[in-house]
Amino acid sequence: MTVLALDRDDLRSAIRDRRMVLLLALAVLLVLVSLVGLGLGATGVPPSRVLAVLADALTGRAVSGGDALIVLQVRLPRLLLGLLIGAALASTGALMQGLFRNPLADPGLVGVSAGAALAAAATIVLGDRLLAPLIGPLPFGALPVGAFAGGLLTTLALYVVATRSGRTSIATMLLAGVAFGALAGAVMGLFSYLSDDRQLRDLSFWSLGSLSGATWTKVMAVTPFILPTLLAMPFLARGLNALSLGEAEAFHLGVPVQRVKAVAILLVAVAVGASVAAAGMIGFVGIVVPHVLRLIASADHKMLLPASALLGAALLVAADTVARTIAAPAELPIGILTAAIGAPFFLWLLLRRQGGMVL
Repeated sequence: MTVLALDRDDLRSAIRDRRMVLLLALAVLLVLVSLVGLGLGATGVPPSRVLAVLADALTGRAVSGGDALIVLQVRLPRLLLGLLIGAALASTGALMQGLFRNPLADPGLVGVSAGAALAAAATIVLGDRLLAPLIGPLPFGALPVGAFAGGLLTTLALYVVATRSGRTSIATMLLAGVAFGALAGAVMGLFSYLSDDRQLRDLSFWSLGSLSGATWTKVMAVTPFILPTLLAMPFLARGLNALSLGEAEAFHLGVPVQRVKAVAILLVAVAVGASVAAAGMIGFVGIVVPHVLRLIASADHKMLLPASALLGAALLVAADTVARTIAAPAELPIGILTAAIGAPFFLWLLLRRQGGMVL
């Protein structure tokens, strides 16, 4: 019995050490990707100069010069916004996959992205046509506010539809989310048909996703929504691990299943709604990152949730760096790059799960 206890303790220690090594490696990767992102662009800034500018800013020294302006006022807010949104999309992907017990699940399945996109389209088209003649041009903040409100209202509606007698059916929410996504796509198509050339360009660019509009104001507006959700998600790890055995088994293990589902859905709504409101539609991050981590590590949500946040942040910052340098001084929408990476990976997952050809 003593030998078994020692073996069990050794196993737990080994798992804990492996988890710490992985998280440390991802943190180092994130730092390196961030430094590269701050230095690369239409105007290059050497890494040593980037570090010097950041050190001067942190110590309160006077910072001046073109390099300092580029790093602190243009690229640093863009970097921080990318870190927040990448972490939010990837960790909510891991959360939804644990909740649905399906590695192909994605935050968009609950309808948050569709609701945010529809509200943004309505703000662009109807705002110009109905409100602008009465109150003048809409403020810049109207689009993210509308998108965020649309995501929250959509999630609330889906939750009401899927909840009966105090119990939420995840399958019903999934099907309702797919149905609402199709309906939202149809209405957005109607808005595209009714829009003029300028509105159509805004709709197209926003639907592809971009961090080009990053400012310190937008970072400060998004942080109170995304950061608390990232800090709260690891507290659901035990419940998600138990749910992987089934809802009945999780209930018998003492997990408040309904509360875990409600909190998880709320966190996804807030994090994804804020992300879509700030940067538009950026797909596949929530599918690719958690599944890669499951392949190289484990499905333990105590590791998966923080690791997904780190890798998702690094992936989105790297994609944004490529998007603004590959065709400089022009800029590709970041959603094109994430879709180019994520779509083939998603097809590979489908083939792998169906027992088809493994690439």
